[in-house]
Amino acid sequence: MTGGAQPGDPGYVSGFLGGAAADDPRAVLVARDVLSRGGSAADAATAAALVMAVTLPSRAGLGGGGACLSFDPRRGTTDAITFPAEAPGHASPGADRPAAVPLMARGLYALQARAGRRPFEELVAPAETLARFGAQVSRPLATDFATVGAPLLADPRAGAVFRGVTAEGSQLVQPELANTLSRLRTAGVGDLYLGAMARQLADGSMPAGGGLRVEDLRDAIPRLQQPLTVRAGSDLAAFAPLASTGGVAAAVTFQALRNGEAPATAQARGLAAASAARGGADPAALLANPPAPAGNAAPLPASSSLVVVDRDGGAVSCNFSMNNLFGTGRMVPGMGFLLAAAPRPGGITPPLLSPVLVSNANIKAFRYAGAGSGQEDAPLAAALPAAQALARRGSLAEALAAVPEPGRGAALACPDYLPGNVATCQAAVDPRGGGLALMGRGN
Repeated sequence: MTGGAQPGDPGYVSGFLGGAAADDPRAVLVARDVLSRGGSAADAATAAALVMAVTLPSRAGLGGGGACLSFDPRRGTTDAITFPAEAPGHASPGADRPAAVPLMARGLYALQARAGRRPFEELVAPAETLARFGAQVSRPLATDFATVGAPLLADPRAGAVFRGVTAEGSQLVQPELANTLSRLRTAGVGDLYLGAMARQLADGSMPAGGGLRVEDLRDAIPRLQQPLTVRAGSDLAAFAPLASTGGVAAAVTFQALRNGEAPATAQARGLAAASAARGGADPAALLANPPAPAGNAAPLPASSSLVVVDRDGGAVSCNFSMNNLFGTGRMVPGMGFLLAAAPRPGGITPPLLSPVLVSNANIKAFRYAGAGSGQEDAPLAAALPAAQALARRGSLAEALAAVPEPGRGAALACPDYLPGNVATCQAAVDPRGGGLALMGRGN
């Protein structure tokens, strides 16, 4: 620590900070800043995820959801915090683009409340500042604009925000989103689900074709769960537990890779397991007796990845999604964020959210955190680099680059564990994407 500096001050932590990797570069820089101020991995991940809601609204947002794994080095255990954006339990007349119930803010609050050190409102501020004063459009966001820009800009409210700033390097200013983040910071996350903001969101979802009710927001809560686990020598690899998150797909894929199967075969086996889990099969039973590989699954919605580790070995691995690029493509009036698309049979398929986190309970130490995105290739994008890292085969970047298109991943690894020899720790993102990875020292 630096002499005279207090927790929360820039540069409070000297020496090794930890690291972060994500699909969005600005989110990684904010995560590093939080770590340098003495924040935990959960603090840094919370701030970075809120930044991604500003800088990568195609794949993360207040209208969406996600799943995170959190390793606590004090207890030597990993928790799963799952907050997928799911369909409401009713059909609303006139909802021509049904919206999912947003859980991003509540999910991040639950993550940070369990493993954070800093005040939550402090972690909202970087995202609020970027929304109010502008952030440059990154390469990943520009690519997503190019993919679905025409239908997105057809919505008057979305067009008012994004029209003319879809090219990489353009300055994206979002004053309504900044005001919403300001209200989250001052009134608290509960207001978005139980208070005045909940009423505004429900009322605003109607003209946007989303059909949400205040009751939907009130009843939507994140889940704290035990993760799916796969033994890897003396280590334990943890995966998200819900079948809809792709945790079972990533776990089965990882297990198959560890057993020597080829990546394509392991991937097919994982996707078959995910399909069986959606049909009601028990995820733990699927791990014990993986199904035979099936044909390719239908394309699944876009998602984003974020991984963070702090100097103490605390770690967080997350995936986020709007259940479709830019969700429904419609923005909530006066609130500045897009609604996630509601999953439904024959339409929007729930995303394969595939975070992975490897630790050693015996020594209460972190070894690896990763996350994958990219439709049906997301589980392989999470599992392949993890399996390669544990086997000490090649570099993280090489393993990430070996994932088939459109798979993308982000990863952090400390082969000699953390706490441990920090000199061997490394961070990487897929070199084909536009993300950023940082690992190392502060002042």
